[in-house]
Amino acid sequence: MGGRPKIALYWCAGCGGCEESVIDLAEDLLTVAEKAEIVFWPVALDARYRDVAAMEDAEIDATFINGAIRLDDHIRMVRLLRKKSKRIIAHGSCAHMGGVIGLANLFTPRQLLECAYRQVPSMADPPGPLPVEGGDGPRMPELLPVVKALDQVVKVDAIIPGCPPPPETMARVIDDVIHGRLPAEKTVFAHRKALCHECPRLDSRPEKIEITRFKRLHQTRWDPDVCFLPQGLICLGPVTRGGCDARCIGANMPCRGCFGPTERMDDFGAGAIACIAAMMAGTDEPALAQLVDSIADPVGLFYRYCLAASVLGTGPTP
Repeated sequence: MGGRPKIALYWCAGCGGCEESVIDLAEDLLTVAEKAEIVFWPVALDARYRDVAAMEDAEIDATFINGAIRLDDHIRMVRLLRKKSKRIIAHGSCAHMGGVIGLANLFTPRQLLECAYRQVPSMADPPGPLPVEGGDGPRMPELLPVVKALDQVVKVDAIIPGCPPPPETMARVIDDVIHGRLPAEKTVFAHRKALCHECPRLDSRPEKIEITRFKRLHQTRWDPDVCFLPQGLICLGPVTRGGCDARCIGANMPCRGCFGPTERMDDFGAGAIACIAAMMAGTDEPALAQLVDSIADPVGLFYRYCLAASVLGTGPTP
């Protein structure tokens, strides 16, 4: 690559945490600005769609896209960035799998707008028009029928998983781009093995786990040095890629799967359900039903980050 490499960053539907994973580079971000040309970053720089459209195809060396695909404008922008970039990198869980945003696929766009604009207690004018109902103002972006992961819209070359990704990983990937080491296709910047292999509580996990009742964190006093699972607390570490340095475990919280599935798993949610089901004690159907009923919000638990990318992620019938 001649001259300084060109980098772009774009934010679709997300919370801003992935942008923070870039800001968390702290003073190293100044080094990035010196060694690379950041040609597009709407969150931090004044930039226009037409500026990107005017670039040559594949002029941008690497574009980091975070957030899920929620609006028609997102599709338009990521397709343009795909055309203008040598590499597209899915940055964070929402771009990778649809993320928490993907749980919106349990409802129709109309239901979501009704809830946000008419049903919340703080809404001052519940009868007011919804954004999709038009008006004399500027065009509102259109909500897609369902939330999509980035690779359901454009080809993705590499993935940085996490909600948000660790800043150390971001620093390493950006440093590679700066020095001309673009990621190989299908690269996932995480470990191939499950999180359990790097969990500090691994030695406390028994060979066989039999759960008789699932508990929530506020319902029990759990041992901070023992594996969550034999204590009846659901942890998705056995089916989640490692590489996060077990940050949540270190904070005494069970894994919820933001790094996504291990490489041999087709559907994270299905794999997580199968894993936990194998630990359920007993064969009596009424007792098993009661045990299952003790899991609060199964969809929000097992599909928290991956519903949009799952076999279930097609959305409800309008």
